[in-house]
Amino acid sequence: MTQLIQAVSPLRQRMIDDMNMRRLSPKTQIGYIRAVSKLAAYLKHSPANATAEELRQFQIALAEQGTSNITINATLSGLQFLYCKTLNRPDVISKLSTVPTPRKLPQVLSVEEVKRLIAAAHNLKYRTALSVAYGAGLRVSEVVALKVTDVDSKRMVLRIEQGKGNKDRLAMLSPVLLGYLRDWWHYAHAQQLMLNGGWLFPGQQAINPISTRQLSRACKAAAHDADIDKRVSMHTLRHSFATHLLEAKVDIRVIQTLLGHSKLETTALYAQVATKLLHEVVSPLDALTLTH
Repeated sequence: MTQLIQAVSPLRQRMIDDMNMRRLSPKTQIGYIRAVSKLAAYLKHSPANATAEELRQFQIALAEQGTSNITINATLSGLQFLYCKTLNRPDVISKLSTVPTPRKLPQVLSVEEVKRLIAAAHNLKYRTALSVAYGAGLRVSEVVALKVTDVDSKRMVLRIEQGKGNKDRLAMLSPVLLGYLRDWWHYAHAQQLMLNGGWLFPGQQAINPISTRQLSRACKAAAHDADIDKRVSMHTLRHSFATHLLEAKVDIRVIQTLLGHSKLETTALYAQVATKLLHEVVSPLDALTLTH
């Protein structure tokens, strides 16, 4: 069978080398390469020879095409790496400018909705994985990356290795969640679904973890079966974890640590959706003595 190998230009290879040297994640590298490819298609010549005005016109074209602000900013990040790191031409991007992105409130489930969602999952593996996402406030990428050895029952923590931002951290492990994990471990070993010391949530082949896509699909299917009419994703469980802790009067800085947020303002967003806290606030209107 003939294998087709796509030629890689010297510029792309140099950029790939620069990204590897800086240990950028595969996802980031794909995004940066996509940005440069998009620019090359627009210029119809090598981006190495682009002028500042050509890049300015490129951003104008993106805006006129209706490209979302998030995509525009992601594209500019890739171009900034190319011209500042790989080509050492920072002057070329002087006329580019990031655009503001709307900050939307996170979707949050009630405690009852979370209970229905987890119960509606199609099998024990999915129910346990959803319980971990909610019970420890993990991202879907962190759930699928868990290994059996990351469960520390003595210290009652989950070890998260190289989470977002390539940071290690500890997540909470409640007694109830530990019980769920033990039930899943006994079942998986009885059914020969799990390797000793292997992935906590294996895929179809035990040597591989379950994919983020597969787990996300299972979450959406469970939301549908539970008759939850909100837009639900795996990240919704993380949002719900943080909001429910805030409503339970857990200190916001503790929640920040549990979520692995670098900035407190990111965690503070949950105060806007913590309805129990809002209901406890007395409106100044209620303090008025109204006369008729």
